[in-house]
Amino acid sequence: MLESEFQNKLIQELKRMFKGCIVTKLDSSHIQGIPDLLILYNDKWATLECKKSVRAKKQPNQEYYVGRMNEMSFSRFICPENKEEVLHDLQQAFCS
Repeated sequence: MLESEFQNKLIQELKRMFKGCIVTKLDSSHIQGIPDLLILYNDKWATLECKKSVRAKKQPNQEYYVGRMNEMSFSRFICPENKEEVLHDLQQAFCS
């Protein structure tokens, strides 16, 4: 599966899981390494960096921004192999 296919399916799943959330794609050409998706839900937010597999190459600065945004709120790398775990953690973060 291509990363773009995974990302599109993930966006639909996020919208089903978190009714009324806003999911938007972030522009990595503006800030290199910024995560792919921003999810706004009630008074909380999260970012997700989509990868087509757990072994997919990470771009420069991605580790930095995912780590920094995780310190602020919630941020993870997500791929088909860890999707269920990440979505479970996101649900816990949004419901706390």
